Amino acid sequence: MSSTAGGGTTQTQGPAGPAARLGFTPGMVIQELGWDDDTDDELRAAIEELVDGDLVDGSYGDVVEAVLLWWRADDGDLVDGLVDALTDLVRGGAIWLLTPKIGRPGAVDAADIAEAAPIAGLAQTTTAPVSKDWTATRLVAPKSPT
Repeated sequence: MSSTAGGGTTQTQGPAGPAARLGFTPGMVIQELGWDDDTDDELRAAIEELVDGDLVDGSYGDVVEAVLLWWRADDGDLVDGLVDALTDLVRGGAIWLLTPKIGRPGAVDAADIAEAAPIAGLAQTTTAPVSKDWTATRLVAPKSPT
């Protein structure tokens, strides 16, 4: 993530930045779980700027429209983490599972995500790099047939 020579915006800012590509809009309530010293503060700040509000934590106590779940290989059972992330999520909301990129400490194998998601009742829809060290995977509850 670098600035342009003229002092332009970084990769996480602006309409095409990773925060915008996550589909967040002003006024959305986004819950953040799994924050630690290694999370990408620039991405977090860009998301807060985009939604025009602070990220809320697990003690928020109300429904949220999306969850940012920072997850590393040694954080425990991914299925349990995903199920816990569903607790406050509004119907139709998304979990953005943020994992270290392959080759980084704590990287989570894509096969582990593909295996854990359906067990937690979720479907994987999109995976995209969102910063130098993190990849985001969008997980949603599958639509039931009508």
